[in-house]
Amino acid sequence: MKQKIIRPAFTPALLATLALVVSSCASVLAPDVETDASALRDGEYALDPAHATLLFKIGHLELSTYVGRFNDFSASLDFDAAKPENARLQASVDVRSLDVNDASFAEKLIGPAWFDTQSHPEARFVSTGITLTGETTGVARGDLTLKGIIRPATMDVTFIGGARNNITQRYTVGFEGKMVINRMDFGIDRYQGLLSDEVTLEFYGEFIRQ
Repeated sequence: MKQKIIRPAFTPALLATLALVVSSCASVLAPDVETDASALRDGEYALDPAHATLLFKIGHLELSTYVGRFNDFSASLDFDAAKPENARLQASVDVRSLDVNDASFAEKLIGPAWFDTQSHPEARFVSTGITLTGETTGVARGDLTLKGIIRPATMDVTFIGGARNNITQRYTVGFEGKMVINRMDFGIDRYQGLLSDEVTLEFYGEFIRQ
């Protein structure tokens, strides 16, 4: 005899109750975010790679902006609330993790004609100082190493907020960063005139207090 399967009746009242439960859970998990940079706690922070994105953008044929990303990177932040200008930011990128949603072209880009990752697999940025430009903004000055070449670089940084993450129970802060470099300075000079010399790097991510 075939067993009869009994399915619950999702009445409007039941659906409304479920929606209320889900909403209540979300409100409990939502962190109490402080957007004032003065609330940022002292200490050492490490990037949460699960909640971070690093993009690069370059002009293509004066028709569009070509966008790619790096999937493997890390960063650390050492922050002193009394002297925020002395904050130290260090970041490293595995250039071999370049992703342009086209595997064959990505292989060309990490090859010797472009990034030459066999000889120079890592890019690094190490800050030497930070100038505050607003209540939640600043400019990080430092040295960028790319393709084995070191050049001074600056990154515009925006503090998004900080809070205790109710899921991980760790104090977490969010930042956005933007850096514009000239690829010619780092020996990446193919197709000049067809591709823009300027390349924009954009970072979005969360740091966890250690």
